[in-house]
Amino acid sequence: MRLFTSAKKIFYVAAFGFLGLLAQFLVHAVVEIPIIALLVKDFGRYGLGLSWDAWFAIHTVSSTILLGAGVLIGLWQGMYFSKRIYEK
Repeated sequence: MRLFTSAKKIFYVAAFGFLGLLAQFLVHAVVEIPIIALLVKDFGRYGLGLSWDAWFAIHTVSSTILLGAGVLIGLWQGMYFSKRIYEK
C-alpha cells in the first residue's frame, strides 16, 4: 500500500509540474504578443534604444527564467497540495 501512495504522490507532483509548465506558456504569450506587436509597429518609438539582438537576448533570458519558475512553482504547489490532501 505504501508503494501505491508513493506512486500516486509522484504522479500528482509531476502533474502539477506539467500544469506549471502550461501556465508558464500562457503567461509568456500574454506578455510577449503585445510587446512584439508594439516593436513591429514602431521599433524606433518602443524599442527603448535597444537593438533587435538585445531584444532577442532579453527574450531568451526571460523565457528561460519564466520556464524554470513555472515548473518549480508547479512542483512546489504539487508537493504542498499532495501533503494537504493525502496526508492526514
